[in-house]
Amino acid sequence: MQKNSDIVFGKVESGEISISFSGFAGEEITEYNLIISPQEVSDFEAQVNTVKDGLRQFMDDRNISADAVFLRRFFISDAANQCPLLEEMTKCDGPVSIVEQPPLNGCKVILWAILLAGKNITKETAGNHGIIRHNGYTHILSTQMHSGEFQNESREQTDDIFCEYIHFLSKNQLTLKDNCLRTWLFVHDIDNNYRGMVNARNRIFSENGLDKNSHFIASTGIEGRHPVAAVKVLMDAYAVDGLRGEQIKFLSAPSHLNPTYEYGVAFERGTAIDYGDRRHIFISGTASIGSRGEILHNGDLTGQTARVFENIRALLKQAGADLNNVTCMIVYLRDIADYQLINKYMQQHYLSIPHAIVLAPVCRPGWLVEVECVAVLRVKNHDFSNF
Repeated sequence: MQKNSDIVFGKVESGEISISFSGFAGEEITEYNLIISPQEVSDFEAQVNTVKDGLRQFMDDRNISADAVFLRRFFISDAANQCPLLEEMTKCDGPVSIVEQPPLNGCKVILWAILLAGKNITKETAGNHGIIRHNGYTHILSTQMHSGEFQNESREQTDDIFCEYIHFLSKNQLTLKDNCLRTWLFVHDIDNNYRGMVNARNRIFSENGLDKNSHFIASTGIEGRHPVAAVKVLMDAYAVDGLRGEQIKFLSAPSHLNPTYEYGVAFERGTAIDYGDRRHIFISGTASIGSRGEILHNGDLTGQTARVFENIRALLKQAGADLNNVTCMIVYLRDIADYQLINKYMQQHYLSIPHAIVLAPVCRPGWLVEVECVAVLRVKNHDFSNF
């Protein structure tokens, strides 16, 4: 087990399972990020049971209540065949996120879980929305949002998703602009469908007061598949009620990255949120991009990976953090044949940080790798309630 000043990192391994985790203990809430992967070759149902048992054992060993689970995202290898079974196996567990982004370590499934453990937390489920309340904050994780109009193109499907999400937020006296902090947009056949998603998002954001003069939302827009092949766009989102404007800072790192609107898209490079006892930092999907929006290190996976982490470091620095504060990373690869090289890089440089490496092409074919991450930093803000 390794530790920096704020975060404990550890790994639990047996013949059946590998659990890489980070833990941050704040004043009232301890948060964990876990990447759980089966170790044995077996069928899909057995691997899911192994992963679920591993999560349960991890929580039992630390006396963590089942209500502490906030996020479950399953990365699976074959949505059409696996998703119906997985949905059946998790239907009593509350909202889950499921996306076909095949794990590249040879497994059929990997689980990313976030646990929020502490007292006086209330939790409820409203359809595909998981809601946690504590200290005057309401945290809402929305999963598996997609259009029911399967014949529509990606632009129309994205319209449907955001309109439904905005309606949900409105019913809870929230808005897209003021409360949504993070989105994940999984686009089937991204080389063909990404632009339609972007055009719809740009329009919806503009109509809801999100523009270059205000702010956008931290996001990952990446290849990902729903079991219904006609679903071209699938979205997860995270919103928080109870924040004041001064608690939120948007990260740009202009020395390394250009504003996204300059090349026709609308998302923040990163967002930092201050609470009384910690700062959460969400770094969007980040690729090998330069300060003018250009692809750097064309065709060179090692060079691109180094630039990705240089960009991430620049964004974290703007929030007063560095890579030692990162609690979890998801690494997206375009080419399955690059797995051994990227896995070696991650083992050499970021072994202790929980991470998953999955097959998921980025929005521009020239980008071979993209990384998103979550970080946490201990702070004392007496003007704000603790997380």
